[in-house]
Amino acid sequence: MRKLTNGLIRVGEAAVLAGQIVRVLPRPRLYLDSALQQAYLMGIQSLPLVLIMAFLGGAVTSQQTGAQFAGGLPLWVIGSVLAASVITELGPVLTGIVMMARVGAAIAAELASMKVTEQIDALVAMGRDPVAFLVVPRVVGGLIAFPPLVILANAMGLAAGYFIALLVVDGMTSADLIYGMRFYFRTWALIFSVLKGAVFGFAITFIACFVGLSGSGGAEGVGRTTTNAVVATTIALMVLDVLLVPVLKAF
Repeated sequence: MRKLTNGLIRVGEAAVLAGQIVRVLPRPRLYLDSALQQAYLMGIQSLPLVLIMAFLGGAVTSQQTGAQFAGGLPLWVIGSVLAASVITELGPVLTGIVMMARVGAAIAAELASMKVTEQIDALVAMGRDPVAFLVVPRVVGGLIAFPPLVILANAMGLAAGYFIALLVVDGMTSADLIYGMRFYFRTWALIFSVLKGAVFGFAITFIACFVGLSGSGGAEGVGRTTTNAVVATTIALMVLDVLLVPVLKAF
């Protein structure tokens, strides 16, 4: 019963924080500059790792698809499976995993450190709103940075899968791959991929901020808070990935 009560309290606290974020959003002068700076830190500096993960994901997908379908189905099907896998799943999810590990953990550790060293209390004492000053820029920065990263990850994954398939799949031609990709491609699939990136961006940054602001217990508490943030964002990422599937099917 106590765990259930604590869980409900945490949900209520998260709802309060979400309401405070919504309250600040109509006043961009309070956070826009910081949000753009955060978007740069999240996006540009994370881009190499995102592209590496997307390249590996696309390469593995094309090889596994070629091995499974060799001799059983037309070769152009490999292009369709590659496009479907990368655009709707691998691009957004791999980007989310990278950003969860790199950005989510960093946000949680930074805010937890500020909490245990009473820097957030100092902001309140100076009349500054911690939500507007610390939370909203990171959440908005995530919403700005994640969709472009997903688009670039999709492009890298498709390019990697294309070239690897030509190298390792017997009989594969550029015409087969391009035909398969075009056969699958739908505008809504690309929109869905970008939408999923935006949802992941919000979830990762919001959860990391919420958990980080709950930090306590000195240096040990900061480490514990960072771990909790990574676990929470991992679970949220997978749950959201499942919940968003009906959105793709609806269109």
